[in-house]
Amino acid sequence: MEFSQEDFDRLLLSEHTRQTAEANYVKNPLDADNLTKWAGALLELSQLQNVSDSKMMISDAIAKLEEALLIDPVKHDALWCLGNAHTSQAFLTPDVDEAKVAFDKARVCFQKAVDEDPSNELYRKSLEVTDKAPELHMEIHKHGLGQQTMGGASSASASASVNEKGSKKKSSDLKYDIFGWIILAVGIVAWVGMAKSHIPPPPPR
Repeated sequence: MEFSQEDFDRLLLSEHTRQTAEANYVKNPLDADNLTKWAGALLELSQLQNVSDSKMMISDAIAKLEEALLIDPVKHDALWCLGNAHTSQAFLTPDVDEAKVAFDKARVCFQKAVDEDPSNELYRKSLEVTDKAPELHMEIHKHGLGQQTMGGASSASASASVNEKGSKKKSSDLKYDIFGWIILAVGIVAWVGMAKSHIPPPPPR
């Protein structure tokens, strides 16, 4: 897998954060902030892996966040982070029913985060995005993401998400591109939808 300099910097920073959190956990396993940072680093690292490794890191992050929430059940940043983890997990799951379970869990987490910190714009936007996510999931997998992650032929959605050179990349590189695009697409769909809702109707001719 080829990394840009920005990706490489992110990788180094996230790995450093993960290692620091792991060391701190040995000293104080009841530090919810530390567990949340650890999980956040794992989620960041998961975006720079192939699909199989991404799933493992996301599962690990979910376990860390659930541990943090056992210590502090109303920790809103951990709830928000857990919502993101479930959303990422859902998009990497081809099975619609299985993905829906993950999306539902994400929505519960985002709602709890909003309840704990109602003024947080990011939490509210995340909650709005979750309602659109299942439809986006179906669209992506309908266009062959499942085949793509197995190194199959390019899909329309995947092709649109990478530049022209993308078609010549190795399958592992393409998996990363698709995964990154999915995460971005969730946000894009939300912003486009919000923009459309604020556009005034055209004047009558």
